[in-house]
Amino acid sequence: MNAGNAPAGISPWGSAQEVDYPALFAEFGIEPIETVLPEIPSPPAFFTRGIVKGHRDYGIIAKAMREHTPFYVMTGFMPSGHPHLGHLMVMKEVVWHTRMGGKGYIAIADREAHAVRGTSWEQCRKYGEEYLRCLYALGYHGVSYYQSRNARLQDLAFEAAIKVNFSELTAIYGFGSDTSLAHPVSAITQVADILYPQVDAGPAPTVVPVGVDQDPHLRLTRGIAHKLRMFTVEDRGDCISVRSKNAPEEAVAMVHRAFPGSKRYEGHIDVKGPPYERVADEVRGIEQARGGCAFYTPSSTYHIFMPGLQGGKMSSSVPESLFTFVEPDESVKKKVMNTLTGGRATVEEQRRLGGETDRCSVYLLNLFHMVEDDAELGEIHRACMAGELLCGPCKKATLERVRAFLKDFRERMDAVELPGEG
Repeated sequence: MNAGNAPAGISPWGSAQEVDYPALFAEFGIEPIETVLPEIPSPPAFFTRGIVKGHRDYGIIAKAMREHTPFYVMTGFMPSGHPHLGHLMVMKEVVWHTRMGGKGYIAIADREAHAVRGTSWEQCRKYGEEYLRCLYALGYHGVSYYQSRNARLQDLAFEAAIKVNFSELTAIYGFGSDTSLAHPVSAITQVADILYPQVDAGPAPTVVPVGVDQDPHLRLTRGIAHKLRMFTVEDRGDCISVRSKNAPEEAVAMVHRAFPGSKRYEGHIDVKGPPYERVADEVRGIEQARGGCAFYTPSSTYHIFMPGLQGGKMSSSVPESLFTFVEPDESVKKKVMNTLTGGRATVEEQRRLGGETDRCSVYLLNLFHMVEDDAELGEIHRACMAGELLCGPCKKATLERVRAFLKDFRERMDAVELPGEG
């Protein structure tokens, strides 16, 4: 299947990981995480270390965490192979959000894997179980489901598809004349995945942690969520304007009655006095009472790609670039000990100039996953840059951390009893 002319580095089905993040964020309206970081209660290392680099509308999620109000965290995994090191960051983000009060939703994207990767349904099931064991071993709690087995999801995908045409999909994904029809079907199914928590448990803010390559799905979903609303609510400074989007007459009348003194015009109602949030909540309740979706526009976070162990991209098609969680210990050892470093040409030169941590896959493995304590990571960075820590000893220490992590992780995976699908 052909992804056509999708922008380089931003295709959900591509493998490019060389991304100009500032340019990409500017082009697609993604905000740097620093704009919302002070609002996040007790932010974890993946926020403070700059691993999560951008967001869309995360402020509403941070507010829900601070005020202990309902929100959802959802993401999906395509079961086309064994889960591996490159999937660990999203898993950690999901688990952390559930610990902060979010209700979790995990989609096993077997329809996408079957359509895009040609993975058999049986293999999708087996790989899907591996992903879920990883998540529950990390402490996940919440709903999980397979796309192919969720009838409500499929109905939602059908409704969402009514609100999008092929020209829009082509503009977002770069589909061409040789694109299989299953490809856009898998895209619209992912829209339904993102909106599904609000159908399953009622409208509430939803955050989707992803790599930046998945942003096309978020842009499409945000547009469709807006189109599926009966009303838009706009703060116009001197008033709050509630605009009908083909809302039933009775729903419009209910909004007018809900705010005494409001002025009704053809197509919109202007409300003065109440704050925006109160008006938005009241309108959402009216919409829901009249059978509408009342969706919150989904939020998202974007983490940077962890480079492969040999530098460059981390990809299942390049086995040396990663290790899976079920890989034999000897294979893991070989890969870690052969990992590309930021060392100099000679020991003397490294002692004199220090290492280059920003291009060292060993250091980045520690930064992303293997060293939780910031002070310990800071000392590794200092000693490397000062030429005190050489690559050989650093690799050996990192290998021991990897071994300890995998031993504990595998034991927890083996102890998992998978719940029934939600």
